[in-house]
Amino acid sequence: MAEIQLEGIIKNYGAHRAIHGVDLHVKDGEFVAFVGPSGCGKSTMLRMIAGLEEISGGTLRIGGRVVNEVEPKGRDVAMVFQDYALYPHMTIRENIGFGLKMRGWKAADIGPKVEEAARILQIGDYLERKPGQLSGGQRQRVAMGRAIVREPSVFLFDEPLSNLDAKLRVEMRTQIKRLHAMLGTTTVYVTHDQTEAMTLADKVVVLKAGHIVQEGPPMELYERPNCRFVGEFIGSPQMNIFSGVLDRSAGAPRLQTGNETLELGEVAAHDGARLDVGIRPEHLTWAEGGTERLSPVVEVYEPLGSDTMAICRFGGQEMTARLAPTIALRRDAAIPLGYDTADLHYFDAENGARLAAA
Repeated sequence: MAEIQLEGIIKNYGAHRAIHGVDLHVKDGEFVAFVGPSGCGKSTMLRMIAGLEEISGGTLRIGGRVVNEVEPKGRDVAMVFQDYALYPHMTIRENIGFGLKMRGWKAADIGPKVEEAARILQIGDYLERKPGQLSGGQRQRVAMGRAIVREPSVFLFDEPLSNLDAKLRVEMRTQIKRLHAMLGTTTVYVTHDQTEAMTLADKVVVLKAGHIVQEGPPMELYERPNCRFVGEFIGSPQMNIFSGVLDRSAGAPRLQTGNETLELGEVAAHDGARLDVGIRPEHLTWAEGGTERLSPVVEVYEPLGSDTMAICRFGGQEMTARLAPTIALRRDAAIPLGYDTADLHYFDAENGARLAAA
C-alpha cells in the first residue's frame, strides 16, 4: 500500500505559519494535483511529504507508516523537479542509473532497468548523449526515468513542466498521463497551471494561504466550486463574475450590476442581498431573434481558430465569452448573448461561499 495520509499537518517558519493543520488522504495509486496561487503552500506540502521540509506539527503517513522523522531516502519516494537536476558531465544512461549505483547496485543489474525506463519514455536513442545535447522536454524525460528505475511507492512532481514551451507542455502532459496509466504509482503533482491539474489528476486539491479550500474530482470542482475563489481559479478562461444586488421586485430574481440587469434563476438569498454571480465563458451563447439576456460591448476579440474569445464590458465589469469562430465581431459593438440560468453560480459577496440555487 502506498497511500499518503496527512493529519493536522502544520508548517511554521519562525512565527509565520505557512500550513494550517491540513488533513488529506491520497489513495493508493491515485494521481493528486495540488494547485493554487504562488505562496499558497503547495510546494511546501510536497516537500514535507518528500522529507525535504521538517513538519512542525501533525502526522504524516506513507503506506501506513509514520514518516515524520524518517529521512528522505527512507521514505520510498522519488521526486522530479522543474529544473531537471541532471549531472551535465554524465551521459543520459549514467544519469538515469546514478541513484541505483549509489545504492550499491551492480552494473549488470542497472543496465536492464535503465534500458526499460528509456523504452517507456522513448529516449532510448539518447542514452549515450549528455544532458546539454537534449531539448528541455527530453531532459525532463531523463529526470522522470531516473525516478522510474527506483520503482518507488510514490512519485512527487514539483512543477515539472514550468520551464517548457506550450507545445512541449502538452506533449509532456500526455507522457506523464500515459506513464501513470502504465505504472499505477501513487502520484502527487504540484502545479500553478490549473489546465495541467484538470487534465492529469484523479483528484485536484486547491490551496489558498496554507489551507485546503476544496478537493475532489476535476469536473466536480469545475461544475460545483464551493466558493468564488475555486470558481475563478478552476477553468480557462476564468469564470466571469458579476457583483451586484439581488432584486426580486419584478417577481423573477435579477441582479442589479452597475447600470445593467442580469436575469437569475432562484437562489437562496433575500431581496437586497449582495451577490457575486458567476458564469463561464463557454456557457455564453450567441443569441438571435430577441432571445438575448445581455448585450455587452466588445472591447477586444481574439480569433483562436477553433473559437473566438470576446473580451467585453457589461455593467461596468469586464467579461469574456467563448464564441464560434464564424461569428463576425467588431470593437465597440454590442453583441447579443444568452445563457441558461442553470449554468449560473451564486456566491455570497462578503465571504465568497457558494449559495444554493433554491
